[in-house]
Amino acid sequence: MELQMTGTNIEIAPDAQRYIERKLNKINKHLPDIIDTKVEVSEEQTKSPQERYLVRVTVNSGVGKAVFHGEERGEDLFKAVDRVVAILTRQMERRKGKLYDKGRGNPLARGKFNQAEVAKTEKEVVKRKRFFVEPMTLEEAIERMEQLGHNFFLYFDADADEVRLLYRRNDGNYGLIEPEFR
Repeated sequence: MELQMTGTNIEIAPDAQRYIERKLNKINKHLPDIIDTKVEVSEEQTKSPQERYLVRVTVNSGVGKAVFHGEERGEDLFKAVDRVVAILTRQMERRKGKLYDKGRGNPLARGKFNQAEVAKTEKEVVKRKRFFVEPMTLEEAIERMEQLGHNFFLYFDADADEVRLLYRRNDGNYGLIEPEFR
């Protein structure tokens, strides 16, 4: 991780630089492959002493080209750094959770990340299934779909001599797709 620190109206002391580096190195455990981190520290003459120091941090991650940004003010430079690191940690955990929930983050959650896997964007058929379509009525198709516990069911409508697709809607009712062939 490349770390860039700049100070506006302030000379960042070596102990403050070490503190910032140590705190920001801890965010690597939340997301691997962080490309670079930019830290801007400024001291402002404000009426409120609780808002004297401003710390802005921008983190560019290699995971899905995500960018995280945090900005915090504080009466003490160290407190402002602590707060902005907490904000970034929360953002990264939320992002990691979303990736994990969608099934795209399993390697990410374990700390393993392969750039080649992300580059593969072409979708492919991974499973084919063949089955006999039995002639039945709509009521029989609903009963069979419920027995199987599926959200959709393909059947041959005996009354109309056509293929139909029965599906369960989000409101609990059913929908029926009646294809027309050209």
